[in-house]
Amino acid sequence: MIHSMTGYGKSVLQLLSKTISIEIKSLNSKTLDLNMRMPSMYRSKELSLRKLIAAKLNRGKVDFSMNLENTGGETFAKVNPKVVKKYMAQLEGLATGDEMQRLQMAIKMPDAISTERDEINETEWSDIEREIQKALENIAQYRLEEGNVLEADFRKRIAVISDLLEQVLAIDPERITNVRERLHKGVSDLKEKYDENRFEQELVYYIEKFDITEEKVRLQNHLEYFIKTLNSDDSNGKKLGFISQEIGREVNTIGSKANFAPMQKLVVQMKDELEKIKEQLLNVL
Repeated sequence: MIHSMTGYGKSVLQLLSKTISIEIKSLNSKTLDLNMRMPSMYRSKELSLRKLIAAKLNRGKVDFSMNLENTGGETFAKVNPKVVKKYMAQLEGLATGDEMQRLQMAIKMPDAISTERDEINETEWSDIEREIQKALENIAQYRLEEGNVLEADFRKRIAVISDLLEQVLAIDPERITNVRERLHKGVSDLKEKYDENRFEQELVYYIEKFDITEEKVRLQNHLEYFIKTLNSDDSNGKKLGFISQEIGREVNTIGSKANFAPMQKLVVQMKDELEKIKEQLLNVL
């Protein structure tokens, strides 16, 4: 079972005088890259929230946003009358004009408006935490569903590579025969006398260099291990990425030893499927 790093979760909490919307988005990343946006009155809870999100999501580029909308007519902004009046008095001494114009200018001055924050209501925060948990559950479900899609794609592509490997095995005897015939023809074209026994010895030694038996066995083992890892409970993108690198190593070695056009075509197809797997693995948790 695998999980994607791409996900989205949302939850909305309606309180007596405010509406709180919670959104969590995630994309792929090598580590946890968490960006948080929340009302300043809840900033004291940021550290505990970071720990909670890190424990639940583990890895990925995560954007967490909490938006607060007042629905009960409450406001935290307060006008400082004494400060505003002093500004107006100073402005009156500088230039003539009506009182409303001076008020409009004074209200824009520093400290003319102060923002008061209420203490966090712990009961209210408990409700908010439950909604955050819901959003995290939603994004976890999204990641799981995306992971199922990726897993199905991986199984299909591994099956294709395995089928191509079977085709490689089927044409391998033909490849060896082709290499032997080409060497015989090359030596014959030289029109020089040579020791047949010595030539056969050298031919055997030369063909051994093109033997891909070990690569075929290792490649088959890596393909089986990839599927086994997909089926395990601790399956993860980094482990699957390592296995895919081993698969690529064996495929490349087979390609370098092929020396036979039909086999090289099969190797190119295997590489194409493997590259698509590697690309998708970047998004696996």
